[in-house]
Amino acid sequence: MKHPKTLQFLRFVIALVILPYSVHAQEPANYVNPFIGTSNFGATNPGAIAPRGMVSVSPFNVAGHQNLPMEKDSRWLSNPYVHDNPFLTGFSHVNLSGVGCPDLGVILTMPTTGELETDYQKYGSTYSFEIAKPGYYGAMLNKYNVKVETTASTRAGISKYHFPKGQANILINLGLGLTNEEGASIKVVSPTEIEGMRNVGSFCYYKPEESYPVYFVAKFSKPADDYGVWKKPRQYDGLEGQWMGYNGKTRLYKQYRKEVIGDSIGSYFTYNFKEPTQVDVKIGVSYISIENARKNLEKETEGMTFLDIYKKTSTDWNGLLSKIEVEGGTEDDKTIFYTALYHTLIHPNTLNDVNGDYPTMAKRETAKTNGTRFTVFSFWDTYRNLHALMSLVYPKQQSDMVKSMLNIYDESGWLPKWELNATETTTMVGDPAGIVLADTYLRGIQDFDVQKAYEAMKKSAVQLENNPLRPGIKDYIKKGYLTTKTTKSGSVSTTQEYNISDFAIAQLANTLGKKEDYKLFSKRSVSYRNLFDKEFNLLRPKNDNGTWHSPFNPDKGANFEKNLGFIEGNSWQYTFMVSHDIIWLMKSMGGQKQFVKKLDEVFEKKQFDMANEPDIAYPYLYNFTNGYEWKTQDRVSALIKEYFTNKPAGLPGNDDTGTMSAWLIYSMMGIYPVMPAKPLYTITTPVFDKITIHLDSKYYKNKTLEIEKVGQGRIEAINLGGKTQKTFFVNHNELVNSGKLQINLK
Repeated sequence: MKHPKTLQFLRFVIALVILPYSVHAQEPANYVNPFIGTSNFGATNPGAIAPRGMVSVSPFNVAGHQNLPMEKDSRWLSNPYVHDNPFLTGFSHVNLSGVGCPDLGVILTMPTTGELETDYQKYGSTYSFEIAKPGYYGAMLNKYNVKVETTASTRAGISKYHFPKGQANILINLGLGLTNEEGASIKVVSPTEIEGMRNVGSFCYYKPEESYPVYFVAKFSKPADDYGVWKKPRQYDGLEGQWMGYNGKTRLYKQYRKEVIGDSIGSYFTYNFKEPTQVDVKIGVSYISIENARKNLEKETEGMTFLDIYKKTSTDWNGLLSKIEVEGGTEDDKTIFYTALYHTLIHPNTLNDVNGDYPTMAKRETAKTNGTRFTVFSFWDTYRNLHALMSLVYPKQQSDMVKSMLNIYDESGWLPKWELNATETTTMVGDPAGIVLADTYLRGIQDFDVQKAYEAMKKSAVQLENNPLRPGIKDYIKKGYLTTKTTKSGSVSTTQEYNISDFAIAQLANTLGKKEDYKLFSKRSVSYRNLFDKEFNLLRPKNDNGTWHSPFNPDKGANFEKNLGFIEGNSWQYTFMVSHDIIWLMKSMGGQKQFVKKLDEVFEKKQFDMANEPDIAYPYLYNFTNGYEWKTQDRVSALIKEYFTNKPAGLPGNDDTGTMSAWLIYSMMGIYPVMPAKPLYTITTPVFDKITIHLDSKYYKNKTLEIEKVGQGRIEAINLGGKTQKTFFVNHNELVNSGKLQINLK
C-alpha cells in the first residue's frame, strides 16, 4: 500500500534534487498537482513530462491481478496509471493523457534487486512516498528499497535509480504495455546502451492494419556487469510440443549483442554494487528511426545531469504557466486552476524529431518541418474550448497546430478527425477540424494559408462519395439530417455536429467575401430544426421516410448507452447543443420562460453530464435570456465546487486531452467561448479577484489583459475598457484590445 507520509518523504528523500532548484513559492508550477485526474476515470497520469512532450515517464500500475478491478486486461482502461492501484510493474515512456481509449503505454523500464526475474507478475512491487511536480515524478519501490526519480525533456525520459548495496537489475520490458498491439525488437549495443522498437496502434480497437513503430535508444550512466535479452515465445500446441522441453518457456540470451525480435521480449542490465549506487537511464524516442531516437537523446540530454534536465523542464513549465497570473481565491483554487492549465499543455504534443523529421499522414513517409509538427488531435472534444484558449494564451502554439492540420490535409487529402501519431483513428463523429480552423482565424491568428484551410473545410462538406469525415452526407444534404437508416447510432447528434461545421464554414466564408457560400452553409447549419419535436420540446431521431422514430425515450443514451439518435449522450444532453441558433430554439420551445424551464429540467432531472462534451456549454446558455443570467453564475459556480477538486478524483471524468480542464480554466476566469467559430465570450462570476493574461505581442497589441472582480454576490455590471457592457457577451477582439474587463458584483 502507499505510505501516508508522502510529505515527509518529499522533505527527506528528494531534498537534494528538488529543493536546491525549486522555484519560488508563488510561481505557478508549485501549485500544480499532477495527481488530479488520476482517479475517477480522469485518465491523466502523474508522469514526468515536458510541455507538449513526445515522451513522458509515467508509473505503470495497471497490469497484474493485484490491480483488479482497474487492470488493463480485465476492462476498458485507457491510462497507464490509476491512483488507487497498489502494484507497479515499471515506468512507461510514451503515454497519452486524458483519452478514452487504450494505446501506447510502452517501453517500460523497471529497477529490481536480487536474483533476476523477467515476469512482471513476479518482479512488480508495491510503492510508496509518491511525489509529482511538472517535469518530475518520484516514488519508493517497497519490494526493493529502490528510490526512483524521473524527469523528461521533449523527446527523452530520464530516470535515476537509487540502488542499495548488492545485485541490482534494470529491465526494459517490450512485451508489456497499455496498447493491445504486439511486436518489438531489441538489441544490446554495449554494456551502456540498448536500442529497439515497439509496435503500437489500434486506438479504440480500430484499424489494426495501421499499427506503427516507435523507436528508442537507452543509455546508462554505468556499464553493466552482466547483460542480455529475454524472449518468451507462445506455447506450441502441436504434436511437436511434447518434444520441446522449452515450449512456451522464457529464454535468456546472456551477453547477447544481436537483435532479437518477438512479442514478449526485453533486456536486462545487471550490476553488483559494493555500496549504495545511483544509475541514470536516459531514453530517447522517435517515430522515424533508431538513428533519430539517438539524435534526439544526444541533442536534448548529452552533457546534462538529471538535475540540469529537470531544472530546464521546470523552467519551461513555469514560463508557460505564468502566462496567466491569478490573485485571490484559495490555495486549492490556484492548485486546480494551474493543474488544469498544465493539463491543456500536454496534448497536442510534439511529433517531429530534433532534426525536423516526422512521419507523414497515411503513408508514414519521412518529411521535414522547420517548426513543430503536432499530433494527438482529439477534435470532437477540443474544438469546443481548448483551441480557443490556445488562441488567447498561446497563439504561436495554436498557429503551429493549424499548420500541422493543413500539412495533414496535404499528405492525406483530408483534414484530421482524431489523429494520433500520423494515423487517423476515425474515432467519434462529426467534421470538427474545420471548426478549429475558422475559430482560430476569426480570433486573429491568421499566419497560415487560409485559402487552403477553406478549401479543406469545404471539401469535406460537399464531397458525396468516399467521404471519411462525413458519413451519411448524401442524406444530410438531401433531407437536412441523418436518419435511423443512415446510421445505427447518432443520427441526431451527427446532424448537429455537421451543422456546427457548416456554421464554421459560413462564418469563414463571410469573412473571406464568399457570399454565396455564406448563404449556402448558413442555411445548412440549422437543418437540425427538422429534428425538433414540439411534443417533447426536444430533438428526436427521424426514420428514412420522415416519420418520428418510435417509441422515443429522451432519457435513453445517458452513461454511454448506445442508441439510435445520439452518440455518448441522450436527447436532453444534445438538444441545447445549438448555441449558434439558440434564439430559434428558444422561440420554438415557446419563448424565454419555457426555454429556461426546459434548461432547468436538464439539471434538476440529473440529465446534465459534466463529464462529457455535448452539454458542457449548457450552464452558459442562460446568458442568452434577459433576466435569468444569474442562473449561469449559480450553475457554473456550483459545478466548479462539485466536480473540480484538489484530489486524485478531482475531475468529473475523462479530461479528453484537456477539454474538461479548458472548461475549468475559462470558468474560473469568468469567460467562456460558448459558440464555436464565433469569437465571442459569455461572462460569469470569476473565482479569482484578478486574472492577468500576458498576451503574445506578435498577435496582440496589448501586453496584458486583466479580468477583475469587484464586490461580492451576483453580477451587477460589466465594464470593458471603462465602458459599460449592455449584454453578457464580449467579442474576442474587443476583449483583448480593451486591456481590462471589470465584473462588478452586488
